Amino acid sequence: MTGWAIVGCGMIAKFHAKAIADMKGSRLVACHSRSPEKGAEFSKAFGGKSYTDLAAMLADPEVDVVTICTPSGAHLEPGIAAARAGKHVLVEKPLEITPARCDKLIAACEKEGVRLGTIFPSRFHRSAQLLKQAVDAGRFGSIALAAAYVKWYRTQQYYDSGQWRGTWKLDGGGALMNQAIHSVDLLLWLMGPVKSLHAMTALRAHERIEVEDAAVACLEFASGALGSVEATTAAYPGSLKRVEIAGSAGYATLEEEALIKWDFAKSLKVDAKVQEEMKSNTTGGGASDPAAIGHKAHQALFEDFLKSLKKGTPNLIDGVEGRKSVELIHAIYKSAKTCKRVTLARN
Repeated sequence: MTGWAIVGCGMIAKFHAKAIADMKGSRLVACHSRSPEKGAEFSKAFGGKSYTDLAAMLADPEVDVVTICTPSGAHLEPGIAAARAGKHVLVEKPLEITPARCDKLIAACEKEGVRLGTIFPSRFHRSAQLLKQAVDAGRFGSIALAAAYVKWYRTQQYYDSGQWRGTWKLDGGGALMNQAIHSVDLLLWLMGPVKSLHAMTALRAHERIEVEDAAVACLEFASGALGSVEATTAAYPGSLKRVEIAGSAGYATLEEEALIKWDFAKSLKVDAKVQEEMKSNTTGGGASDPAAIGHKAHQALFEDFLKSLKKGTPNLIDGVEGRKSVELIHAIYKSAKTCKRVTLARN
């Protein structure tokens, strides 16, 4: 039986708890919150012991894996503490809010000999995996363009609901770092590293936040393909996020969990089945409500993590993989601030 503990008892922690509950051979042992009331409420709802002392929770010998659900800019410290206690660590996106802080967490887990994972559930949807398989098989021919569009909506009340929201220190950024990072991760997973980019950001519709609620970036991938990212939390009422890939031999569009376009110059028998299976697979996602998601993709990611531990094989999204999207988003912010093209080091 694998014992799990959750640090941070906010909205996303509930999805972690549901994923753990649905996994065979796993149970929620503990949770940690700085608020005794919040921790007790979470413990009552999902089980396990509630702690306000992180060190005490990490000293529990029944805890094997710790998931980090604190605000984005507060992932490093509990992550390092868990590693030093000999616990494996799974961190909600982003891994941290700067490449340097990501590097510290990666190094700490390597030093302590524990496994580190980053939580990007979108990679575990069947549709995303089918798209990845098609890219790797060369079905698109020479890829010309790849794009990610996240045109979501967040109310002013959303940003006002937590003092950390919309701050550079704890949110690490706005529409890109908090919302669109899932699609940025998918784009990098599918297309490989970005060579250079040029970007602009803006604050268009919200008050009392330090970060962007709109961003666009033009990308040059190391492969030679061109790409773009468009992200906003100021698009009422919010639309489904999309990833598109267009090449000399194929064109596909992933909209949330559905492949709404799946066309190739050379058809395979499996294509008709994919089109039929995926055409009605779309959910509302988090376009206007951050809680409007399911926990099954989290569960698949958690199961991949446990499988990697048992077999001694790499997990799909380790710390190095999780760092890539943070590095790219930081480069976008740098370009927007300096109004200059930014060249990235090869990933």
